Amino acid sequence: MIPSTIDIINCEQEPIHILGHIQSYGYLIAIEPDAYSIVHASANIVDLTGTEAAQLLGQSIDKVLAGTNLPISTLTEILNVGQRNASWETMNPYRLTLNEKDWNLIIHQHKGLILLEWEPRSDDQNQLMNQQLISQALTEVQSSRTLDELLQNTARRVKTIIGFDRVMVYRFGDDWHGQVVAEEKEEYLEPFLGLHYPASDIPKQARELYKVNLVRLIADAVSVPSPILSRPGWPEDQPLDLTHSVLRAVSPVHIEYLKNMGVQASMSISLLYQGELWGLISCHNTTPHFVDYQARQAAKFVSQLLSAALEFRKDKEDLTNLQQYQQAGRDLHQQLLLSDDIVRALTRLPVTALDVTGAAGAALIFNNKIHRIGKTPEDKQVRALAEWMGTTGTESFFQTSQLPALYQPAEEFAAVGSGLLTIVLSRELNEYVFWFKPERIEQVTWAGNPDKAITVDDEGLRRLSPRKSFAAWIETVRNTSEPWSEAELSVVVKLREDILQIVTRQANEIRLLNQRLQLAYEELDAFSYTVSHDLRTPLSSIRCYAEILLEEYREEFSPEAQALFQKVIDSTDRMRRLIRHILFYSRMGRSELDMQSIDMRQLLEGIREETLVTSKDRSLRIDIEGTPSIMADPTMILQLFTNLISNAAKYTQLATEGVVQIKGSQTSSEVIYSIEDNGIGFDMKHAGKIFDLFKRLENARTFEGSGVGLAIVKRIINRHQGKIWFHSEPNQGSTFFISFPVNPAG
Repeated sequence: MIPSTIDIINCEQEPIHILGHIQSYGYLIAIEPDAYSIVHASANIVDLTGTEAAQLLGQSIDKVLAGTNLPISTLTEILNVGQRNASWETMNPYRLTLNEKDWNLIIHQHKGLILLEWEPRSDDQNQLMNQQLISQALTEVQSSRTLDELLQNTARRVKTIIGFDRVMVYRFGDDWHGQVVAEEKEEYLEPFLGLHYPASDIPKQARELYKVNLVRLIADAVSVPSPILSRPGWPEDQPLDLTHSVLRAVSPVHIEYLKNMGVQASMSISLLYQGELWGLISCHNTTPHFVDYQARQAAKFVSQLLSAALEFRKDKEDLTNLQQYQQAGRDLHQQLLLSDDIVRALTRLPVTALDVTGAAGAALIFNNKIHRIGKTPEDKQVRALAEWMGTTGTESFFQTSQLPALYQPAEEFAAVGSGLLTIVLSRELNEYVFWFKPERIEQVTWAGNPDKAITVDDEGLRRLSPRKSFAAWIETVRNTSEPWSEAELSVVVKLREDILQIVTRQANEIRLLNQRLQLAYEELDAFSYTVSHDLRTPLSSIRCYAEILLEEYREEFSPEAQALFQKVIDSTDRMRRLIRHILFYSRMGRSELDMQSIDMRQLLEGIREETLVTSKDRSLRIDIEGTPSIMADPTMILQLFTNLISNAAKYTQLATEGVVQIKGSQTSSEVIYSIEDNGIGFDMKHAGKIFDLFKRLENARTFEGSGVGLAIVKRIINRHQGKIWFHSEPNQGSTFFISFPVNPAG
């Protein structure tokens, strides 16, 4: 009987990096790096050395070769060289001949242990052939004219190198399901080209390992793995971590999956784009098949050639689209500046709002009227969509490629509006710009039913199991559009700033949105100022008393007590900084602007000097190009550029050399500055939260900060009738643009 409370156990819960076994074709020993004492060994090590694993545990590494034809100090000498060079990659693989058989010794260090792995070595003639194949692959990558041709050539070349029955290029979708986009196979095998595989086939923890281990071989899926034994007394809750092991055993769920496919050997090679998993080169063989280290490295090199080619082609395509959309955005901005009619500037002139994206239709809701361009839903449907948008809490922009899944009435107009991109002009006045992408109906052919079968184990628990049938299973996917690109999101974020600037210039003070916002800001200012001011006195007292106690009674306190008092002092310092930021934020709503012409060269060089002093322990370069003066309040502008430049410097800490570039330029109507860095960047899909008070993006949470800095920047920009926009990509850095009017009103 199945219990009413059901535990679902699936492959995403498997700890695949600590399975406690290795594949049977190789041997493993793990040692402590100081004394070279053996703490883990695979049970089959006796087949290599003649000594049982239990007899080696706790012994010196020299004992491994005691019963072989090699000097017992051989491994110690190899390890000493690797330790001195602080690198194992340059040594791998190290060739050893044991008992008249050649072996590759592969060494790596992870989590405080050095792992030594032995696997068979092929003859040198194969190595020469692999080098020739790599040279041919490089020529093919350079000569391939289309992406399909490039992928097919890569599959064919990898198959030649490793000798498997089938080699596929497998591409991940946005939801991590995969599709076979190229295939090279033996004639007797049924084709998998074009088939889709659900995301559950390669669970999240496996995808993360594919970014670490670019090549993964399963030489014999039906062989019995060798268990890893540990030194007596080794903690049971610290199993050997095989994340970087070439011999890591295979999870039982994946073994079952391969058996269901009729596969006895497999090999996967990762394809990366900008550090993320783009796809895999997936290789199958119907019989056990070992591929030695050199052949795997040759296949890995071919995959890296493909990854580089993919990145080059994708970057070139993205740059072309971005430049096209940005030019349309600049043209729209000029039309907005020259026209007193926002509707006319966006919908009736040669360049329209439709040109800044790849959408098929756009709709503007402004002053309670709807203006449509291209293929869009009807007015009534657009009006209802705007009402729904007001309930979502969206503050600046919204995007989806599956609108009917979020807003059920959209099924009525899915043919023209399955994809939606929105910028909010005013939630209170129900004013938006909508872009629509049409439905992309697909006949998706899955390799078997993508829903995993549920079986019941002996204890009555329901368990998700790999499917047993891989026969083509066709599904019609509806209500989905082409996804919105980073280039499209970046340009519409800038367009929103352009429109709001014009709206502000056109007597925005009488609009309902500003009336409500003004009242809210005043109340927030007063509250923030009062609370922040009243907090400073008791906070100073706490810090003072903690310092006195720590100073006067240091000798009587234990080290733990001293550390706790220091934490109190450090915490009060952080709190004081946060209060100072809040005070500055609240005062901006009340203080008068002292407008002056500011020497930007002097201001920026001063900020650069201070930033470099605080970052003296790392490599950081700050370049300044072009420094046109601006009319602004000196105190606020100093705070604005300090926040932006210090942020740019802070988020480059993970780069080998941090680079921040500051550029200024001037047109007839505005002065524009850009601050560009090579830091961690962020996903433009989160752009709507970037200026929210106390909001920090997920990938920035490990960096020190209060979540107030950019809110201050945005408020200063608004006080100066300026604009701020940005473009960023994860792991590709960020660029912030700020503009100030040459002749500010008032």
